[in-house]
Amino acid sequence: MSMNSFGRLLRMTTWGESHGPALGAVLDGCPPGLELSEGNIQPFLDARRPGQSKYTTQRQEPDAVRILSGVFEGRTTGTPIALTIENVDQRSKDYSDVAKAYRPGHADYAYDAKYGFRDYRGGGRSSARETAARVAAGAVARLIIPEIAITAWVAEIGGDTVDPANFDSDEIGRNPFFCPDADAAARWANLVDDARLAGSSLGAVVECAATGVPAGWGAPIYAKLDADLAAGCMGINAVKGVEIGDGFAAARLTGEGNADPMRPGADGPQFLANHAGGIAGGISTGQPLRLRVAFKPTSSILTPVETIGRDGAATDIRTKGRHDPCVGIRGVPVVEAMVALVLADHKLLHRGQCG
Repeated sequence: MSMNSFGRLLRMTTWGESHGPALGAVLDGCPPGLELSEGNIQPFLDARRPGQSKYTTQRQEPDAVRILSGVFEGRTTGTPIALTIENVDQRSKDYSDVAKAYRPGHADYAYDAKYGFRDYRGGGRSSARETAARVAAGAVARLIIPEIAITAWVAEIGGDTVDPANFDSDEIGRNPFFCPDADAAARWANLVDDARLAGSSLGAVVECAATGVPAGWGAPIYAKLDADLAAGCMGINAVKGVEIGDGFAAARLTGEGNADPMRPGADGPQFLANHAGGIAGGISTGQPLRLRVAFKPTSSILTPVETIGRDGAATDIRTKGRHDPCVGIRGVPVVEAMVALVLADHKLLHRGQCG
């Protein structure tokens, strides 16, 4: 039984562990004839790459991707595309204590309970290192949906949120936090650094918008576009919540307050609001897709935490090594990748049913 694959017509399977020799993805179902090289993929991996500032893990990985199959003379062939990324800066000795006791909040105990043993080196498959493979596959998925622009950003760190009035999309690439608000980015520099120096960590909320999605993608009941977006993002390591549109805030509105009124427009309906996040009944409406993804604080921290060892005895654990003080920061390109994979899959599904 394999649970390492995602998607229907466009199907991604990831492989590899945090401290193994390499990790990667196999992407099956990609249409033939698309221009594809490592140069189409590398910029997205570079955005996610660790060690680029003191606000992320100092593990030094070049994350250089190689295409092993599925491309001939610069174009996709329609056969499985195999992508590989070498691990070059593992320090497994940092996890000697993790081998003996479980990190609270991490998957250590759950993996042990399920399989009877676990790869404690960096968490194995439960490490956020696995998401590099998703980013590589998501870069290929973007080639299937060139009509769609996908942009994600960090909207909140440690409970400190951006000011919507200060939103500047150009600012996202100017600071190490993927933050669209320069004032918030300045505050976060101190906030994250204080957590890092204290041996602790912070959570974050990533928002994502996809524009250019036409009306009609998705399907009722069991292939809802919003359900697949939620599943794709909930599957990201460290994610604990996903909201589409207004999300939980919609539960506090009235019917008329939650409605997205329509008026006649030149090319179809003109919407006066977008509480639904661009999806109604599981099908896209043509409005921008909007979602929010909540990342928990990193579980690997230097602050001692009560736990138990593999022998069941009480103990404390502090996790040595190099870890993100806020894993949600590098979650931005991962969220974009999963949104791209879902939308590319639904484009192919829609074409298959409706022509």
